[in-house]
Amino acid sequence: PVAMARRWVAAGARRLHIVDLNGAVAGKPVNAAAIQGILSAFPELPVQVGGGIRDEDTIQAYLDMGVRYVILGTKAVNAPHFVSDVCTEFPGHIIVGLDAKDGKVAIDGWSKLSGHDVVDLAKKFQDDGVEAIIYTDIGRDGMMTGVNIEATVELARPLHVPVIASGGITNLDDVRNLCAAGEAGIVGAITGRAIYEGTLDFAAAQKLADELTKSS
Repeated sequence: PVAMARRWVAAGARRLHIVDLNGAVAGKPVNAAAIQGILSAFPELPVQVGGGIRDEDTIQAYLDMGVRYVILGTKAVNAPHFVSDVCTEFPGHIIVGLDAKDGKVAIDGWSKLSGHDVVDLAKKFQDDGVEAIIYTDIGRDGMMTGVNIEATVELARPLHVPVIASGGITNLDDVRNLCAAGEAGIVGAITGRAIYEGTLDFAAAQKLADELTKSS
């Protein structure tokens, strides 16, 4: 993980998005040592971490370690009061990740859809004081079919907190399209599979995003 982090930082990454997948399944951190290694190697770089964050102690431990933002997912949807509590306790450090399909929020590793409308839930978390919303269209994530710009804009437009796009980003056209929709409040994008499989050149994507956002 540290070697991969070094690769993306060298290519111009300004924030690292890390998901503890084992932790998401276990409901508690499993890869904290690997995350600590990345934080030690890049102490100045903002790092956001998700996966298995279910209580205040875990949030405190990650922040003490040097994590800048913690990402809440299923816990945020299942126990909405938890979000307002931790936003009060850890102001400026809480991000909620909302995974949705056809406008409804998915939970438990996408295995089921909740009855919650994604925009309504995002507005609630905004009122609670989250720093940002990460929006993943689970119909597109990992499918290499392009990001769902329309759904992301539909979520971002009524919000005043930043929205980070996730799911389906495959190539420079997706970056171009996201930047064109930037005025809706989309401030960044998470890419994973595409940069590992090589359909997206990360350095070229960051350069393009910088150029397009400067010109706008």
